[in-house]
Amino acid sequence: MMNLPCILIPAIVGILCGILGYLIGKMGSKPDSNALSVNIEAELESYKAKLKNCQADLKEQNGYFAELSKAYELNLATSTFPFNADLAASVFGKPVILDDLKIVEGIGPKIEELFNAAGIKTWKALSTNSVDQLQQILDAGGDRFAVHDPSTWAKQSELAYQGKWEELKKWQDELDGGKVE
Repeated sequence: MMNLPCILIPAIVGILCGILGYLIGKMGSKPDSNALSVNIEAELESYKAKLKNCQADLKEQNGYFAELSKAYELNLATSTFPFNADLAASVFGKPVILDDLKIVEGIGPKIEELFNAAGIKTWKALSTNSVDQLQQILDAGGDRFAVHDPSTWAKQSELAYQGKWEELKKWQDELDGGKVE
């Protein structure tokens, strides 16, 4: 017969060694916080570099957009559209005179005189003024002019200047005294 302690002691020692080996193995597999910190810092630096590149690209694109805007404004300011009196007359059913501000719905002879006195003598000049600027001219003319609404006049005159007679006529048919209904 075998002695029970001879079997039991090696078995217990084996089990304890197995448990101890397992625990040591588990402790050794924990991530190294220093290595993790270094990885996070490296990734953060990578993102910072990408952000810096994106910001440089954005600055370059904004500069390019600004150049395009200036070129467009210069082109718009210097471009001229040929006036086709026959086409204008066929659309409106009456003769149209170049830069006649009265073609704009809502502008009559007295308002045209008021704008001419203020230096607005062409469709192009009228088209470049804001509603506030036009309203100030009307207000300066007195109460009989201040009641008018110039909100569509610049756009109407731009269409006339560009020779878009059909578009202008169609829009004017929708307006009520030069105002959006």
